[in-house]
Amino acid sequence: MYKNKLTVIDLFAGAGGLSEGFIRAGFDLVAHIEMDEAACYTLRTRMAYHWLKAHNKLSIYKEYLQQNINRSELYETIPAKILDSVICSEIGSKTTNNVFKNIDSLLDGRKLDLLIGGPPCQAYSLVGRSCDKNGMRGDKRNYLFMHYAEFLKRYSPKYFVFENVTGLLSAKDAKGNLYLDSMKRVFREIGYTVEVETLIASEYGVPQNRKRVILVGRKGKKKGFYPSPKKVVPKFCINDLFADLPSLSAGAGKMVVDSHLPSSNRLHLQRSGILFKQHSFPLTLHVARPHQPRDLEIYRRVVDAWNQEGTRAKYNDLPEKLKTHRNRHSFTDRYKVVAGNKFTSHTVMAHISKDGHYYIHPDIKQNRSLTPREAARLQTFPDDYFFESISETPGRTAPYKQIGNAVPVLLAQKIAESLLENW
Repeated sequence: MYKNKLTVIDLFAGAGGLSEGFIRAGFDLVAHIEMDEAACYTLRTRMAYHWLKAHNKLSIYKEYLQQNINRSELYETIPAKILDSVICSEIGSKTTNNVFKNIDSLLDGRKLDLLIGGPPCQAYSLVGRSCDKNGMRGDKRNYLFMHYAEFLKRYSPKYFVFENVTGLLSAKDAKGNLYLDSMKRVFREIGYTVEVETLIASEYGVPQNRKRVILVGRKGKKKGFYPSPKKVVPKFCINDLFADLPSLSAGAGKMVVDSHLPSSNRLHLQRSGILFKQHSFPLTLHVARPHQPRDLEIYRRVVDAWNQEGTRAKYNDLPEKLKTHRNRHSFTDRYKVVAGNKFTSHTVMAHISKDGHYYIHPDIKQNRSLTPREAARLQTFPDDYFFESISETPGRTAPYKQIGNAVPVLLAQKIAESLLENW
């Protein structure tokens, strides 16, 4: 299945958006390392999908999505080594040796070609720093890059790709030193030259204004190796992205819907680099949150302001009877519509797991926030990508969190393809 492919390991893998892009580009994903239990189930299910696809057994995966078999029964059809490639563990000094042992077994004598992944971004993000009384200084997540370096030292891949938020460019330690400078120094000391760019996902076919800092390291002193992904001119708007999905009201929807894309929409999105439905699988996770009547009234006003006037309604502009928050000075755009007539949405973040106020559906008739499947489409996950919960009973909260934290699949694929061109 993977003979002669370049090998890659994904650290801090989350739900696998980054690794999915590299798999699409032709890499052999040897291992994911992730500490969130629900995300680990998502990764195992996705690796099961890839194995079943390679062995012409996708009918089993369809049975799972249709809930005709449960997760345990799905996993029983998959070789243990495939499922074991997902290592559910924190990355730190107490766990690294055990993780190394597992990876060594999975590599089975092969060399590692590439290391990818980005540590949790809260420690570097502007929002995270503003919400923490110490500005996130002293948070152990600031120094997870040191553990990343330990993997580079042990396996010495030719390249690494390190993803994080733009706040990394300005985040400083207690002494006023930039963490980014510290990273570069550490990576340089173990033999890697590092080049850094800020990539805007929407320039590469992702229907979302998502900026990410991407560090690419190469073994040795050669410079000028940074990948140059091909840019894409958008050919569809957000309304097109959601057009084929069943219309829902707040609190409605099913975990499994036997729904298929109209062929016209399928071709339209395929030309733009996104094909969400490649098989006759059922649609999953298209379930809307219930909302309070007050919030539904706010949603109507926010969507109407955008549709009629092209303006973003602010919290302070609402009638007093609809205001419940004491804070009237910050986060005044806490209710925000995903504009249907634009090519890109605003950034999908993990906060979508807490409420949907910042991600209101553009169709005023539906009057609700986005479903997990709609959010996943904004992140360019295909519809056959299933996001798991810890329980075998599907839910919304864990998928929302995983989707919000993910790297857009199409952006990852573009980076991977460009990296391969100059390998």
